[in-house]
Amino acid sequence: MTVLDPHRSATPTGPRPAVPLAAPRPAARRSARTRSYAMCRPTEFRVTYAINPWMDPTRPVDGARALAQWESLVAAYRALGHAVDVVEPLPGQPDMVFAANGALVVGDVAYGSSFRFPERAAEADAFAAWLRSLHVEVVPATHPAEGEGDFLVLGHVVLAGTGFRTSLAAHVEAATVIDRPFVTLELVDPSFYHLDVALGVLDDGRGEAPADIAYYPGAFSLHSRRTLRELFPDALLVTRDEALAFGLNLVSDGLNVVLPQEARTLADRLHQRGYRPMPVELDEFLKSGGSVKCCTMELHA
Repeated sequence: MTVLDPHRSATPTGPRPAVPLAAPRPAARRSARTRSYAMCRPTEFRVTYAINPWMDPTRPVDGARALAQWESLVAAYRALGHAVDVVEPLPGQPDMVFAANGALVVGDVAYGSSFRFPERAAEADAFAAWLRSLHVEVVPATHPAEGEGDFLVLGHVVLAGTGFRTSLAAHVEAATVIDRPFVTLELVDPSFYHLDVALGVLDDGRGEAPADIAYYPGAFSLHSRRTLRELFPDALLVTRDEALAFGLNLVSDGLNVVLPQEARTLADRLHQRGYRPMPVELDEFLKSGGSVKCCTMELHA
């Protein structure tokens, strides 16, 4: 079954409404589940073009610092018991470090990527070839689609972003490849150009606790906000400042939530909700509009 959002609300004008910070609900019993991740070494990482509002080619990247930060993220995952496979980047592909964009993988099937901007086009074939080496069947996308940047997997549904990078047609196509319902969510704020910078999956609902997400309402069209309220009435709503700190670009195993250290307020709120925040330093990658989740492709069971 595919659930798609047919409405196209215009980007709101004027001041954005403040997000009310509700009193924290009682902490649920949280538990971690071992995950498998794919990551790409940032030896090619730099900012040489601008394809989102965060990128400025005049701001130099400290390559050695970026590599050290990335290695610390890998070490954090492995210390939590998660498996991390490392993909080597293609020469001249600076954004390949953002492995989440490379494909949507569930079990032994993947829906490949087709990047909106030609600067990243070569990444799709590179990730597809790597996945095929693991005996994963990769179905190429024939419409613009950017992997887990715009497809976030829960146990019962895939949340699918559109508006800037991934097309609505790709949602329909992906639903024929991945055996889950898809729910379309329209992004309207260019600062949140991928779903994974506007919404974070805290618990995918495959364990004892129900599915749980955090999101910034102002990133979404009015209709999509309503959809999220109906599907996740107890979701954690974050402020624009928390979202701009890339706090939603997080990776959670159901208990431990790895997120950028700049998102201090969100980390406190996650602790109140029963999670164990694990802040990491990834500010070099913010120069390209990415952080924890952008660097992490999950190989979903």
